[in-house]
Amino acid sequence: MSDDGSRAVSVIGFIGSVFSPWYRWSGRRDPQNHCCINVVTYGPKGRFTMTDRGRSALRQSEDVFEVGPSSIRWEGDRLLIEVNEISSPPLISRVRGTITLHPEALFGQTHNLTPDGSHSWQPFAPIARIEVDLSPGHRWQGHGYFDANFGTAALEDDFNYWTWGRFPNRGGATCFYDAELRDGQTQETALHFHPDGRVEEITPPPLTRFARSRWAVRRETRADTGFRPRQELAMLDAPFYTRAAVRTRIEGVESVGVHEALDLRRYAQPLLKPMLAVRVPRRKNWSF
Repeated sequence: MSDDGSRAVSVIGFIGSVFSPWYRWSGRRDPQNHCCINVVTYGPKGRFTMTDRGRSALRQSEDVFEVGPSSIRWEGDRLLIEVNEISSPPLISRVRGTITLHPEALFGQTHNLTPDGSHSWQPFAPIARIEVDLSPGHRWQGHGYFDANFGTAALEDDFNYWTWGRFPNRGGATCFYDAELRDGQTQETALHFHPDGRVEEITPPPLTRFARSRWAVRRETRADTGFRPRQELAMLDAPFYTRAAVRTRIEGVESVGVHEALDLRRYAQPLLKPMLAVRVPRRKNWSF
């Protein structure tokens, strides 16, 4: 997110693209045949890119993750993302340039999101600075975040709903992960990350609802008693998924961070998949 709060960017590298209709229609048998680097810019001249690519587009090494024309790589102590994608309708254009992430500290812990560990979350660099230089119209600096999710089952098979939020706070960053499992159990994770590399489990403030998204997706996050969170910058808004910059208050301190809510019961509906195919084209073949 930019320092002035007016722009943001998200990048997700997928092997087994969980939000791709093509992967779902394939029976999810071959994750490497459905890979993607999803890049979205928010604010003026925002664009959405998400191309489902075949296994010929995937190259990996210890330091490099490459999918077709775009790549994510470690160069020394920085993460360099090189973007060369085409945005989806209605604003079709090339999205090209670089994003550089400078972690303040790296964290190695893995946190289970389900009791059996079938889904897990690893926040590698929850405290970072980023430099963005993407066309069209995104050249800025701000604070950033880098994590990974791993799973051995479809999200909608194990979850009904989840929310996640990362909020700069107390010189570091506080993250909340709240999930409602298919069997009705709930799973909560509340962590504060310090710049010196320490991670602290905290007692989260109450789970507090706030205004639904434009597609009426339920939204809630952690906030001090009596404070109602509110959206500061609209980002991604889909029938089953919403991402936004949200203001909350934690231990008396207000913070604006990135928040996501995901309704897996909606995502499981078959009628959504043809809608997604319009925004997520399939490109089976690629030659380097």
